[in-house]
Amino acid sequence: MSYDINKNTSKKLMQISTSETSDLIVAGFHALSEPLRISVLELLRQKELCVCDLCNTLGVNQSKLSFHLKTLKEAGLVHSRQEGRWIYYSLNQAQFTVLEQYLAEFRHFAPILPASACENM
Repeated sequence: MSYDINKNTSKKLMQISTSETSDLIVAGFHALSEPLRISVLELLRQKELCVCDLCNTLGVNQSKLSFHLKTLKEAGLVHSRQEGRWIYYSLNQAQFTVLEQYLAEFRHFAPILPASACENM
């Protein structure tokens, strides 16, 4: 199953420009740089949750959480859906695969060669 996710993600990446891919990666890592957003993602690993449940569990008010959920959504790390007056959030596994593949590329590089002597002195 992970092969299908990786295959689909690779196709998706090939369809968008390099700058868009770079923007997705930057936004993803920026979103992961905040401890509260990590806590949200950890909760969403278990199941889809509404904003009120996230607020109660994390002990934060809705306006603070909304800011962080917006960042996660803009980074493509979460999906949202509205049901009545409630908004439910879940993980977007495909975007995590994009970030995982980006990091995996660093393992594939040959040993880094030392720089040659600078001739501009």
